[in-house]
Amino acid sequence: MCELLAMSANTPTDLCFSFTGLARRGGEAGPHADGWGVAFYEGRGVRVFHDPGASASSRIAELVQTHPIKSEAAISHIRQANVGRISLENTHPFIRELWGRYWTFAHNGQLHGFAPRRGVYRPVGETDSEAVFCDLLNGIREAFDADTPDAQLIDAVVAACRNYARYGVINLLLSNGEWVFTFCTTRMCAITRRAPFGPARLRDADVTVDFEAETTPDDIVSVIATDPLTSDEQWDAYQPGEWRLWRKGEVVARGRETVPAHRHPAVGGSAVS
Repeated sequence: MCELLAMSANTPTDLCFSFTGLARRGGEAGPHADGWGVAFYEGRGVRVFHDPGASASSRIAELVQTHPIKSEAAISHIRQANVGRISLENTHPFIRELWGRYWTFAHNGQLHGFAPRRGVYRPVGETDSEAVFCDLLNGIREAFDADTPDAQLIDAVVAACRNYARYGVINLLLSNGEWVFTFCTTRMCAITRRAPFGPARLRDADVTVDFEAETTPDDIVSVIATDPLTSDEQWDAYQPGEWRLWRKGEVVARGRETVPAHRHPAVGGSAVS
């Protein structure tokens, strides 16, 4: 099973603490050793790191853990591949340009029998995940334009996710830098940190941080992950079919769709994610 990580904040914030916990699961505290990636938005730009190796032993991942890259929106993914090549082009998050913005996407799940529509966006690698991303953007590009209100776009994204869920597990993260959209069919959870801040300890690494010393009283930082990253905080679990739209650390829209029960034993597992 792959694992996801996202952040939404109202002020530029680094992901060092959470990414350190996730990275340990990539070949040390967990089996997700088949590649990892992370994307940080900085204004209209996006800083992306990919590595087809294990994050727990990656020197690039070490840089991300120790260099405080500040962002208001970030998404990350560690991969466990069962079918398909372990390669750079199959490593999430995937990125494409639409309407003068970079869109990024990461997916945990396995789809069966899904065939993407033809369009401007085509997969570079072999994963069903990238195929879904290209299909989603092709649908948005065909139906809307750059002036379309976000609410209308999100309605279309939710409808697309409901359709993808017919083919299997579709836990995903999607961002254009302005917001982070999350959709869950099996496992996802979130935590929002705001004043008064306190300490937190990672579950998979001997690391504790005192957020009070690192923040201001006005900061709001939300972290979304497949499984809780800390051992001493209360994480909020998503329900199957639940989606949330995050902006500047807050949930600004949410809903729940009816999705088929997952029938595969490796819950959330992906053959080619």
